[in-house]
Order: sequence, then C-alpha cells, then structure tokens
Amino acid sequence: MATLTTSDVTLPTQIVDGIVEKSKTGSTIQALSGQEPMRFGNVNIVTFDDDLTAEFVEESGAKSADDAKPSSVVAVPHKTVVNFRTSDEFKGADEDYQLGILDKFEEKCGLALARALDLGAYYRINPRTGNAITSWTNYLNSTTNRVEVGANADIDVETAAGLVIADGYRPTGIAMDPAHAWTLSTARYADGRKKYPELGFGVDISSFEGLDASISSTVSGKPKDGDSADNGVRGIVGNFRQGIRWGVQRTFPFRMLEFGDPDNTGRDLAGHNEVLFRAEVIFAWYVFVDQFAVIETEVTP
Repeated sequence: MATLTTSDVTLPTQIVDGIVEKSKTGSTIQALSGQEPMRFGNVNIVTFDDDLTAEFVEESGAKSADDAKPSSVVAVPHKTVVNFRTSDEFKGADEDYQLGILDKFEEKCGLALARALDLGAYYRINPRTGNAITSWTNYLNSTTNRVEVGANADIDVETAAGLVIADGYRPTGIAMDPAHAWTLSTARYADGRKKYPELGFGVDISSFEGLDASISSTVSGKPKDGDSADNGVRGIVGNFRQGIRWGVQRTFPFRMLEFGDPDNTGRDLAGHNEVLFRAEVIFAWYVFVDQFAVIETEVTP
C-alpha cells in the first residue's frame, strides 16, 4: 500500500470487504440466521397469514378455495457508521505501521458493526449512545413471549421453546448472554455431575439441546463487552432461520478524512493534526417477533 498523502483517501477495497465479513461472522444473528441478498432501499417480503393446503379432487369433482391470504412486510435499511480519529502522523509512517493500524481498525470495526446488527434488530438500540431509537417499531424484544429466569436455566430454555412451538413455529436457535451460558454449562445433578459437560465453560457453545447457539453480551443489550448496561435479557429462543430476514444492502468506500469536523466533535481535523477513518454499511432487516421468546430477569435500577 502506498503512503497516504492526499485528502479524503479511498483506502484499499479489501479493507472494507474484510470489515463486512467480520461484521457478519461476529453477530449472533448472523450465526443463527444467514443473510440474504437485498437490493438497496425498502424491501417487500411476501408473507401468508396461514399455510396453504393441498386438496385431492376426484375425477369431475369440484375444487374448493383456500382461506390463506398473502400479505407483505418491509425490511427497512439502516445505515451504520464506524469511525475513529488518530494522529496524522499515520500518513508519514512506514507501510508496515500503516497496515498495522488498518488491520486493527478492520478488526475493531467489524466487531462494532456485528454488535450494531444485534442491538438494532433485537432492541432498536443506538450502540454509540445506548439509547433506544423510538421511531423504529420493528424489533425482536417487542415479542409478548416472555419467560422469567427461574432456578434452572435449562428449564427456562425449554419453557421459551414451548412458547414458540405453541404459536406454531419451530425454534431453530438460541442467542445467550454469557452469564446464562455459564449457568447452563455449570448446571449439576444432585450428585455433583454436570448436566451438560459438552458445554465446557459456556464460552464457545454452538448448540444446545438441538438448537443452534451463539453467545454474546449483545443479548443483554450491552453496546460493548464489559459495559454496565443490562436490560435483563439472558436468552432469545426462536425461529432464527426464517423469523429474521436480513442482509447487507450496500457498503461504502473505506475512507481516511483529513479536513473538517466529520464526526461533529467541534475539533477541525487539520487544525488538530488528526485524521479520521470511516466505514459505512447499510443493513436491512425485518423481525417476525411472534416467532421468538425472551428469557429475562428483573434488573435492579
């Protein structure tokens, strides 16, 4: 990579490609429900209010009508931005140093985008502020299927799955907060034997009781690991394969900006010998909230 000397530089495309790939592989939503190609803008998703049924018709027999009716929902695009400032000494550094900074930014940026996808689709949370975006009306945590954390974490999962099944859907996955995964992995019988020894310490669970599983603190609404924010959610069980429809609609060039105040801090970049790196991705999603159940505990204010 050549030394960067011009303003508003578009950096190598493999950087933004790597950022997008890391954002997809770092999300519990991606781990449990694969993305699909989506054109830019609002995307209509066709639905039916009931399953269709076939009919046997004898020779010369009359055909009857099916009561199922088609409808549609809209997957809405959401622009997601990650940027950070650093000293403009970056421009004069050798190529190895520059690449080291870009590699680290790619890693951190991918993680930030992954968490943004989860936080937005689950809770309509803006990761930067930790506040809800109240104009968003479609988000998973609006489901009425709720399970209060009890004495046995495995029974909580079973109860949540039962709520999804009772609504006519097949649970395919579970997203868990690390605390809930730990509780499951350390559950023991009365004689001291572990109930689920295959779970290890619960940090890398990929399946549980036939469900695909993924672990992240985004499940409890944390913008970053280690944050004190906690909305009380410990697990989300549901039809992840069909109940969340999402995709990456567009990626923007990965840029280095040298002038102005592009992140509205009140500090001009050139005036403070700084540069700003920025990556932008547009996600779109729609959540069928009745296909999910939430396991939660009461959080003390």
